[in-house]
Formats: sequence, structure tokens, C-alpha cells
Amino acid sequence: MDEGLKALRAEIEAINRQILALLSRRGGLAKQVGALKDSLGIGYFDPLRESEMLCSILEENQGPFNDAAIAHLFQEIFRASTDLMGTTRSQKLHVHRAPGDPDAVIDIAGIPLGGGHRSIIAGPCSIESEEQLFSIAEFLHGQGIRLLRAGAYKPRTSPYAFQGLGAPGWEILRRVADHFGMKTVSEVVDTRDVENACRWVDVLQIGARSMQNFELLRLVGQTRKPVLLKRGMAATLEEFILAAEYIVLEGNRNVILCERGIRTFETSTRNTLDISAVPILKGMVPFPVVVDLSHSAGRRDIVVPLGRAALAAGADAVMVETHPHPSVALSDSQQQLSPEEFRLFQAGLMPFLNPAGV
Repeated sequence: MDEGLKALRAEIEAINRQILALLSRRGGLAKQVGALKDSLGIGYFDPLRESEMLCSILEENQGPFNDAAIAHLFQEIFRASTDLMGTTRSQKLHVHRAPGDPDAVIDIAGIPLGGGHRSIIAGPCSIESEEQLFSIAEFLHGQGIRLLRAGAYKPRTSPYAFQGLGAPGWEILRRVADHFGMKTVSEVVDTRDVENACRWVDVLQIGARSMQNFELLRLVGQTRKPVLLKRGMAATLEEFILAAEYIVLEGNRNVILCERGIRTFETSTRNTLDISAVPILKGMVPFPVVVDLSHSAGRRDIVVPLGRAALAAGADAVMVETHPHPSVALSDSQQQLSPEEFRLFQAGLMPFLNPAGV
């Protein structure tokens, strides 16, 4: 090989090492800046500061790389530096599981969930009448179910669809649950309803559409009530965990995370159940993870294999909708189980549930 070429290659390799050393030094400084911004409560990304730095660099560019190439290189450096700042905060999230942390056990008015205590949460999509709720609760109680889910407020895509009974529905839910010694799970959709919900509901559910309603998250975080937080239909797991952080920052660590399927291009199910989210979440946070089978599938014929998969993946509970007469249900009739279908569902899941879990 030509000696001149070898010398040039050696010089380029030396410069590469120098660039790497400078990038490492810059990265270390970025992490220090991130820590300072954390302590001051300042956001990491400062577009004005980044623009000023880039303009200053381009003013000094004398080639041979053109301005576009230089801008691209430094924008990547800026982006990577901002990501490094973020590692400081992510390591400090209150929801994150520290090495050796045990699984959290959430006390739902005397019923443990998590830490090996597995459950089935069941009940109708919405409370339609006291008779309807009493009928299905009586059946579920006979099957050993202790956590009764039912909606009083139902956010619906169409404004003309049944929206639920509102606050009177919670009163019905409380009376029926108390009659059978069951505990209640119901969705709260408005910050104005949180105080009233706490009077009637044992577990406050935050639905997928409200996952990033930050004021609502803060308010339920102040209640100390168990909160079942559903993943948004297009939310990443990072966004899901950060939503939980809003609750925990207010002092409430009684958080239950619920995977309910995400929206994809697939049309054979209502949503696409992200089974991988269960073990990933369990590794990142200590809180119980629940899988909503009804809203993820949107159909009743595959809830048994989905339920088995969820429990095998480590879910602490599965949630399924049940109705005394699904064909005449006022909401989500296609995904609610009849009493006989629920019996078959429960029997199919029994090998995956511990004796204390139902």
C-alpha cells in the first residue's frame, strides 16, 4: 500500500479517536446539565439555545463540508445529548422498580392484588339498572368473584350512544356490591366527579381516553384510593409509565396498571392485545398489572386463550365484561359474556389462577 495513503488513514483514525473523546466529554457535560435542570425543574429541550449554538457553529464553518452536512451532524449530537439528560430523570422516576424491590401488593378494601395474589375482575360494561346489576353480581358472587367492575359514566365515541347513568349508577353499584360483600371498580372521567366517586367506589378506574388527562391523574393521586390506570389506545409504554408517575407524585402508590390493547391496522379484533407489555411493565415497575380482555379483543370467543396468555405472561389479574343478557346490553354487547360463557371462561383459566386469586 502507498505510504502516503497509509499515513492519511492513520491520521483519520487518530482524528476519529479525538472526536470520540470529545463526544464522550460532551456527553458527560450533558448529563451534568440534565441533573442541574432536574433540580431546578427546567425542561431538557431548549430550542432557542440549540438554534443559537447551531448558528454560531455554521458561522465558523469553512468547509469542506457544506452547512447542511454540518447542521445534520450537530443536530444529531444535540438530540443524543438531550436523550442523555433524560436518563438522569428516568433513573429517578418514583414508579420505577429498584433492584431487589418486591412486587407491590395493593389492598382493595381487604382484598390483596399483586405479589402472587391473582384475581378475575368481572361485571357489566355499564350499569343499566339495579335489577341488571344485582342479577349479574349475584351470579359472579356465586362463582367466587370479589371484584365487581361496572361503569356509571361511559365515554363513547358517538355522542348518541348510551353514556351511563352517571352518579346514581355509583350508588346502585355500592348497594349491590355491599349486599354481596364485593368491592367495586368503576371509571371516573371528570375531575369534578373524583370526590363523589370516592364515596362509592373502591378502585378508581382511569380509562384509556383519560390516560393523559393530567389534572385527573393528579386528583386521583391525592385520594390514596387504589387507581386502575388503563393504557391509552396509542400510548407507548414510556408514556403509560409517565402517566402513572403523575399519580405517584401526589403520594398515591396504590397504582394498578391495565393493558387493554392498542390500536393497530388489524381489524379482526377491536384492538391488538400487547402481551409483551405485561412482562416489560412487571420488570420496570413493582405495581400489579391487569389485562382487560374484553376491550382488547372486542369479542367473546377468544377470551379464554387471551386470558391464559395474559396470566402466563405474569398478569396479576384479568378483567372481563359480563352481562345477564349480552344480546340486549346497552353497550358493547358483542364482547360481554353471558353467565354460562363466564363459567366456561373461568374454568379455562383455573389452572393459571392460584386458589386465593378468585
